[in-house]
Amino acid sequence: MKICRYTAGDQIAYATVSGDSMVPLADLMSDPPTDGDLFSRLGEVVEAAKSASPTKAIPVPTKLLPPVPPPEKIICIGLNYLDHAIETGAEPPTEPIVFSKFNTALVGHGDAIELPPISSEVDYEAELVVVIGKVARRVSVDSALSYVAGYTCGHDVSARDWQKGRPGGQWLLGKSFDTFAPLGPVLVTADEITDPSNLTVRMYLGDEKVQESTTQQLIFSIPQLIAHLSEIMTLKPGDLIYTGTPPGVGAARKPPRFLQSGDVCTVEVPEIGRLTNRCVS
Repeated sequence: MKICRYTAGDQIAYATVSGDSMVPLADLMSDPPTDGDLFSRLGEVVEAAKSASPTKAIPVPTKLLPPVPPPEKIICIGLNYLDHAIETGAEPPTEPIVFSKFNTALVGHGDAIELPPISSEVDYEAELVVVIGKVARRVSVDSALSYVAGYTCGHDVSARDWQKGRPGGQWLLGKSFDTFAPLGPVLVTADEITDPSNLTVRMYLGDEKVQESTTQQLIFSIPQLIAHLSEIMTLKPGDLIYTGTPPGVGAARKPPRFLQSGDVCTVEVPEIGRLTNRCVS
């Protein structure tokens, strides 16, 4: 099932999505979920969605909120596609490279990516994002996928001149400018993607495809990432894992291709959808 999160008047609401149409959960459930209980009631939502009537469908808004409530943690994995590691000239890592973003960087489908005046090297990174569905602490690789609520598209926007050019390499700051974590357009529940190890991830700038690979190229699989992270920290419902980016990033091009005002970035994972955001100064 695909779920979107949007603004209805002055309220945050959820809907089940099919194509360009959606059915608000308020039309399917007498007591629809809120940000506070979405993950504990996800099974109810899936069951309710089975009765969705096309006659109740309305168009999906052109702008959506991130499909999940603001998370406690946004965890990101660096150099996790073998073909991306090769293009950067880096040795493939022997364990996951982990960094984070602040949740003030989150924006939804249709929102603007704001290019900060204190960076001239803002880069794009298309990613598959894992959404944790229940508390995970020291879980095994074999059981890891049972802790996943679903998947969505993410864009790990990166100020390279901060990430690598500042003293010590300011990964956290370079990745955490406001609007640097577009997410969406929908959450696809885990029952629809039983095998996340063969999904195509693409990035388009306008109509030009600039990134493409599959999750077969992941150096550390999604179960391995969840198991590894859960040895270090307790993963909680709604936590996000940005799983890495394919080759083709702007910094690796010759000459480099950094984002400019007016660029339209679209992350595509066919099983999920297309996350589109325009860059503005």
